[in-house]
Amino acid sequence: MRADADTAAYAAAEDRFNRRRAAVGLFLGPAVFATLLALPMAGLSPSAHRLSAVLGLVIVFWITEAVPLPVTALAGPVLAILLQVAPAREVFAPFADPIIFLFMGSFMLAKAMYVHGLDRRVAFQALSLGWAGRSPVRVVVMFGAVSTVLSMWLSNTATAAMLFPIALSIVGQASGATHGFALALMLITSFGASVGGMATPVGTPPNLIGLGLLERTTAIHISFAGWMLIGVPLSAVMFAFMALYFRRICLRGGGPTLAGSDLAAEELRKLGPLSRGQRNVLAAFGLTVLLWIAPGLFTIAGVQGWLARAFIASVPEAVAAMIGALLLFVLPVDRGMRRFTLSWRDAAAIDWGIILLFGGGLSLGGLTFSTGLAEAIGRGILAWAPAHTMLILTMVFTGLSIMLTETTSNTASTTMVVPVAIAVAQAAGASPVQPALGATLGASMAFMLPVSTPPNAIVYSSGRVPITAMIRHGIVIDLVGFAAVVGLVMALGDVVAGR
Repeated sequence: MRADADTAAYAAAEDRFNRRRAAVGLFLGPAVFATLLALPMAGLSPSAHRLSAVLGLVIVFWITEAVPLPVTALAGPVLAILLQVAPAREVFAPFADPIIFLFMGSFMLAKAMYVHGLDRRVAFQALSLGWAGRSPVRVVVMFGAVSTVLSMWLSNTATAAMLFPIALSIVGQASGATHGFALALMLITSFGASVGGMATPVGTPPNLIGLGLLERTTAIHISFAGWMLIGVPLSAVMFAFMALYFRRICLRGGGPTLAGSDLAAEELRKLGPLSRGQRNVLAAFGLTVLLWIAPGLFTIAGVQGWLARAFIASVPEAVAAMIGALLLFVLPVDRGMRRFTLSWRDAAAIDWGIILLFGGGLSLGGLTFSTGLAEAIGRGILAWAPAHTMLILTMVFTGLSIMLTETTSNTASTTMVVPVAIAVAQAAGASPVQPALGATLGASMAFMLPVSTPPNAIVYSSGRVPITAMIRHGIVIDLVGFAAVVGLVMALGDVVAGR
């Protein structure tokens, strides 16, 4: 009862804080806008000066969430047009960037998995394996593994929301369940969802936002397979550390008697054999992944002739995603009833606001470079920086992104930090790849607070995770994540960028 009371008290305090933050932002944003617009700024072109005021408003609104994030993402470009920073055609062009369509396709594939229960089947299939048995350590590790693997392709929120009731059932049916076991199971479910999202470009929106900003502002393209070259090892390293770390936690005070695999096996029996819809989703998803990684397979096989070049030109990642998504609307589930794998009603229920947020971020990021504002920001930051080496810049922007994402949306954090990281690196004459990738991956390191990311809030609502415990363990994971991101980005950044 005490844990439930603490959770309710925190939820009420969080709600009050968010309301006050939004109220402050609603007045602070316009004030910042007016101040920056009125202040003389030597060395800036008129368009860059006006854009700085727009960015000031947008950043305040994103941090305080005074209005919904997608609305702010639309307001920024509209203000830029009104203030004649750039013409409408240029400002709105990023909303049709190819990565937008990669977003759309991956969202539809994920929605089809949810609609047909394929995500639950995969989860129960893994959790029913005899390896997990009745060992609390193995159940925790398996839960973390399932959360990590699923979130490579599904949103971290959907992954945590799906696994959360299963975890609660296991804890509730455990004989002599300890506090440590329940805590470890909840936290690894949430943290695994964030860690897994880093493995693929479609695992979490910040990945695609970072890739889009990098390509649009520097013309550096990182392929799907190229991202996985750094994302998969990073996710594997983080998961391995969490498995060892939470193993120590869940063994404290003795282990409970569990029936986790029995519970999963029973749920799997209830699902029955693979349905027609599930087989269709598997086919569309499998084809999409194959098309995504085909360029990497060509390279491994040494195929670099006209066939490989023609494939890469004709089937970029965005087209591959749309092929898989379009198949969902033509693969039948019931021919007589004209029911297909995904209906438009299901697709329309997807939260498309992230598309607007992404488009707005790309638009404003591109304008900072075309107006010269990014170069000015880069020079200004370098004037205060003690060192300008690529390692120092990567550490600074990775750390900044991690700190910002603990209290701000990870998509907003990426949109704000990555353009600055690129600008500073270019002003220092260093490669922008490592700082940009560090900032992008750092935005997924949200482990300290329930407000940091939806999966944290989901498991916190169980009453099994004291906020002090989430902060204590989250700091440890953050520090390890910082070291892992910086190390892998420095080692593999040029390789994944083909340099």
